Amino acid sequence: MSNNIDNEYFCNGITEEIINALTKVKGLKVIARTSSFAFKNKNVDVRSIGNQLKVATVLEGSIRIFNARIRINIQLIRTNDSFQVWSQDFDRKLDDIFELQDEISLIIAEQIRENFGHLDISNHISIIGTKNINAYKLYLKGRAYQLNWALEDYIEAINCYKQSIEIDKNFYDAYFAISRSYGILSSWGFIEKKEGEKKARYYLKEGLKINATSYLGYFSESSLNFWNDWNYTKSIDSLKKTLHKNTSYAIAYEGIAEIYMATNQLDKALLNISKAIEISPLSPNHHFTKGNVYFLKKEYRKAINYIDECLRIDPNFTLAIETKLACFIFLNDKTNFKSYIATMPQLISPKICEILYSLINNEQLNIGIDEIIVDVEESFKSIYPWHFYFLIHSGKTEKAMQIFEDKMKLKIGQLVNFQLDPFLEPLRHHKRFRLIKKQIISSGFIPVKKESLNDAQKEVTKPLDTSEIDKYKLVLENFIKNNEAYLYPNLSLKELGNSIDLHPNKLSWLLNAEYNKNFNDFINQFRLTHFKTIALDPKFKHITILGLAYDSGFNSKSVFNTYFKKTEGVTPSQWVKSHN
Repeated sequence: MSNNIDNEYFCNGITEEIINALTKVKGLKVIARTSSFAFKNKNVDVRSIGNQLKVATVLEGSIRIFNARIRINIQLIRTNDSFQVWSQDFDRKLDDIFELQDEISLIIAEQIRENFGHLDISNHISIIGTKNINAYKLYLKGRAYQLNWALEDYIEAINCYKQSIEIDKNFYDAYFAISRSYGILSSWGFIEKKEGEKKARYYLKEGLKINATSYLGYFSESSLNFWNDWNYTKSIDSLKKTLHKNTSYAIAYEGIAEIYMATNQLDKALLNISKAIEISPLSPNHHFTKGNVYFLKKEYRKAINYIDECLRIDPNFTLAIETKLACFIFLNDKTNFKSYIATMPQLISPKICEILYSLINNEQLNIGIDEIIVDVEESFKSIYPWHFYFLIHSGKTEKAMQIFEDKMKLKIGQLVNFQLDPFLEPLRHHKRFRLIKKQIISSGFIPVKKESLNDAQKEVTKPLDTSEIDKYKLVLENFIKNNEAYLYPNLSLKELGNSIDLHPNKLSWLLNAEYNKNFNDFINQFRLTHFKTIALDPKFKHITILGLAYDSGFNSKSVFNTYFKKTEGVTPSQWVKSHN
């Protein structure tokens, strides 16, 4: 809300970090950044958001930066009835942002636990790799460029990341981001491949020296393993480590899907990209990838359905635009091909695409093949190497095969799906093609030594044994009865746990496992009993129903009315009338 572009990406970064922090709470499903941000600055009813994202609760709020201070307002809202479960304002110095992000994330997690059910929550869930506000701002600015998904913007992103680590040489997230950026640029031919890969490996290594177990480190490692080395086994292993550290990292599922696409395991690819869409239903990338799976399956109509969903979310998604055009080519759908290509000013080679359509669909050309000027090398700097595809289908098989062989040695990104790419069909029966395929596939599946899970990774057993359960149930019930703790309107799970000397994670588990209640429902049942007692006592006749509710420990009219009706099936006033 600060009307400043520099603050815009900074506030986006804060929001993304809170999302990332909440994904670390096991058992909590959190929708990914891309889908959450689809509703930014839009006046959309929370019930509509709940339906689109399939979530029960929405966290919304605003961030305002002024001078050297930051003000954050947050509300937690149920999507089925727009009920505001909780809200809070935070007003701090900007330099306190790192502690504030952790504080907010923990409070949100605790409020969700108190209102919805048991969660294990660590002491800290938001951990930023720097404490320098300027380094963090530059990192977030780089993220803003990188998330544009345009290759030229990756260069701007790298510059920001490098400035960030000049300020804080231990900011490991920035090293990983530089590594991924160089890896992508070199894989897709935007920069010289060997030099780009060398830089990508250097920055990955430097980041891992500082933090060897960061999920972003594992993700950067997998990106290099797949896009640059085509090492499928190592890449999947790194992505599994990524997901072990962050189970809601949708891009990791997309990464696994891409590996299965490259290795002709399309059913597994569909399974993983569907998981990614479940976490981030409004990600254009995920819908494109699902469409691309069907493109490789040669189910072009179905591919177009998912590509259209991608383009509905992001009309400028270049890879989706070009893949949709490719679908029309293989469907021999001239009407849609012609009208679609006419609306694509961003397409680099429309004339070549038109000629390619004619060649693939056996149409008569009105120009000689040798008169057509192609620039294959320049074509490989684009997402779709249309000029190379033209060469294949123009009958110049040997020349195309030589280029294919040279590019496969470089493991260029445009050919990562060479096994199934329908444009490569004329080369598929060539002896050298089959040999290259055998070499690439065998070198990509390298056994990885399985590491045993450490104690922190092992499944946790029940936090309390049978004797402890009996003990703490008795302690809890006696404390509630003797101290009437429910009369305190701001009583929290943490405070109750401290009072009976039981960690809040264990108390939360106890309430859910033994009483089948979340914290608020557990406490509100005592408040309700107290209300019903005093509401029927003649000496309190002069006090309003709402006043009696507050005296019973309820801290808001809406909470009281909602809980009462849910429990008793009637409103408080109806209940009182029926009992007088």
